[in-house]
Amino acid sequence: MIFNSYVFLKFIAVFSVLYFALKGRPRLWLMFIASYFFYGWWDWRFLSLIIISTAVDYTVGIKMHETEDRKVRKQLLWVSMVVNLGFLAFFKYFNFFIDTFAGIAEQLGFQPHLPTLNIILPMGISFYTFQTMSYTIDVYRRQLKPEYDWLKFATFVSFFPQLVAGPIVRASDFLPQFQKSHDFDWDRLITGMGRVLWGFFKKVAIADSVATIVDQVWATPEIHSASYVFVGVILYSFQIYLDFSGYSDIAIGLARIFGFDFPENFRTPYFSKGFSEFWRRWHVSLSSWLRDYLYIPLGGNRHGKFNTYRNLMLTMLLGGLWHGANWTFVFWGFLHGMYLILERFVGIPLSRFMKTQVKVPAGIWAGVSILTVYTLTNVAWVFFRSQDFHTATVIFQRLMDWKTFSFALVPNKFLIVKGFFLIFLLLGVEIANFRYHFIGMALRKPAFGAVSYATLIWLIALFGTFGASAFIYFQF
Repeated sequence: MIFNSYVFLKFIAVFSVLYFALKGRPRLWLMFIASYFFYGWWDWRFLSLIIISTAVDYTVGIKMHETEDRKVRKQLLWVSMVVNLGFLAFFKYFNFFIDTFAGIAEQLGFQPHLPTLNIILPMGISFYTFQTMSYTIDVYRRQLKPEYDWLKFATFVSFFPQLVAGPIVRASDFLPQFQKSHDFDWDRLITGMGRVLWGFFKKVAIADSVATIVDQVWATPEIHSASYVFVGVILYSFQIYLDFSGYSDIAIGLARIFGFDFPENFRTPYFSKGFSEFWRRWHVSLSSWLRDYLYIPLGGNRHGKFNTYRNLMLTMLLGGLWHGANWTFVFWGFLHGMYLILERFVGIPLSRFMKTQVKVPAGIWAGVSILTVYTLTNVAWVFFRSQDFHTATVIFQRLMDWKTFSFALVPNKFLIVKGFFLIFLLLGVEIANFRYHFIGMALRKPAFGAVSYATLIWLIALFGTFGASAFIYFQF
């Protein structure tokens, strides 16, 4: 079940009525059953994976807390890691590793006949796997006490707003919120609905509208002009941002309506002046997870520059692999690893030199930095979107064909103008929101909220593409 479908609208209407009609334990059972129904609507067979992960991590968490034997606690942690990462490795990476091994063997002159399986990737497995892993790691570190209430823990793992595509909500943030009453609150309804509408606007009105152009460019890049490929690359950077952040907005908004507070997942990442800043703004719940459970345990920046660069690269390579079983994702991670290393090695000293010695005005240097980060991010996005390196290579070759760089050679001009108009409108709102905080204004001035929400609904109805297309990050 996906948010931008009529089935979900019916589901959420029924759930909302029942949720606020019930209290205590019955409401918790409703959340649990509804979440399993939500996920099982896609394919009920994969509910077994969530059930097993929930049972294992619930048991492991309690057992780890109740023993002081460090060796036993470490063994229990390994049980959790093997089960969760085992599911992830099999369903997401089995064929990838088989094909990679076969390719290497063929290069060495062998002709292996290795079996591959027709494996369906369970939707959202990367998200709920990381969510449950953070719980067992925190319990192992004695940073979190285990949850003894099985129903609360199972609901934490499966709560439907963020189950499929995040944000990755940690147990330390989520479980304590079950202690609240979560009574109906008009302020939460207003602010939550505003966030939901904003998410739908991003997804339905913009991301899905430009998807046609992006799909055309990546399907047959060799037949398109440089100008059309350039437009496609720019639009993809906003498609993936708006598609994913739109999902996060809807998830955060829905949770807020029902009394839960989820962490922010995006903070206008394309205004970043450096790549460290970019990763503090983009997919925040994943980047902070990788920082806390991978980068810092590897040593972080505590043991010299070489080890810092190594840890950055390993973190980003694994972050790329997390996104998908394809070497293009790994290379995307490699590029971002290189960006982070070069930022520390070259970028920071250069920035200091330009500001103190050359005396470049802060505003101009900030603009140059933002443009540089955005451009290099787009280079990496080409590999992220491409199915193979050949496609990415063709796209860069087309971009270098300056003879065909002409707006006259661009088809679908109306869709392109529409897309950029909505993107600039959205960016303008995001910039203005820093100063005026529109959600707060909607509470202080009901008329402003009513006009804003009505305008969003009108824009969604006027510009929206209603095909119930899946969110991009469902595949991860």
